[in-house]
Amino acid sequence: GIPVIAVVDTNHSPEGVDYIVPGNDDSSKAVILYVRGIADAILEGKANAVQQVLDSVKEGDEEFVEEGKED
Repeated sequence: GIPVIAVVDTNHSPEGVDYIVPGNDDSSKAVILYVRGIADAILEGKANAVQQVLDSVKEGDEEFVEEGKED
């Protein structure tokens, strides 16, 4: 299924959560901080993935698989 990321306070069970972020889920400032950190990490990961593809194409490392052709 879809991985679940959640802020888990000491008064909640982490059952069903794949990635636990320990912290205060009652403070809106704390939740904004957690969400901003997660969003920044996602954006950085996407940018790195795109850059890797661009670098690979520039270097000619791209592999093509042709379907239906046999040697």
